[in-house]
Amino acid sequence: MNQTAKPSAPHLRVMRSQLGRVRGLGAARAGTEHWWAERLTSVALVPLTLWFIYAALHLSGLPRAAVAHWAGNPINTALLVALVLITFRHLQLGLQVVLEDYVHHEGIRTASVLLLRGAAGLLALIGVLAALKLAFTG
Repeated sequence: MNQTAKPSAPHLRVMRSQLGRVRGLGAARAGTEHWWAERLTSVALVPLTLWFIYAALHLSGLPRAAVAHWAGNPINTALLVALVLITFRHLQLGLQVVLEDYVHHEGIRTASVLLLRGAAGLLALIGVLAALKLAFTG
């Protein structure tokens, strides 16, 4: 009698994990979306930051009324608001990754991420309101 041992089949759990990795699904099932959001915000920040530096250099030394007049231009107002919103979204995404990677206690990590999101949202709101106030009231 020739008895040959059959190789054991891989565990189904391993296959699902590998399939999840191929599909880009992390532990929270949003790894790819988060990664793309970070990349898109960083790409959007390059021209916005260059525009802001250029504008700040040209506006330096001018009186407040001239800066308010500049900010009152709808294109400049829209770009300022976009810069503020995208900056704080990028900040929130990046710091969230740091918290998720280095805070190991799940309760503290969850509370920290929620606090981070709230703080980033509040600071973005303050920045947008400041830009709009400068643009509309001078």
